Amino acid sequence: MSEEEHAIVVHLDRLLQEREMTLTELADRVGVTHANLSILKNGRARAIRFTTLTRICEVLNCQPGDLLDYRPR
Repeated sequence: MSEEEHAIVVHLDRLLQEREMTLTELADRVGVTHANLSILKNGRARAIRFTTLTRICEVLNCQPGDLLDYRPR
């Protein structure tokens, strides 16, 4: 597996839809840029800070496992 590939799936779209929230609203409430959340949402993030993950979980009222999944290739 190359450095660019990973087996983590991000379910941010589903969580936002379930909560009727936009990515822009989430970015504002979490305190990160729309661009950074977009990178996460599209599965292109190489890392996420625990503080950001904590804020996302607080705002979306979810657990990290609701947001991230491991899917072996």
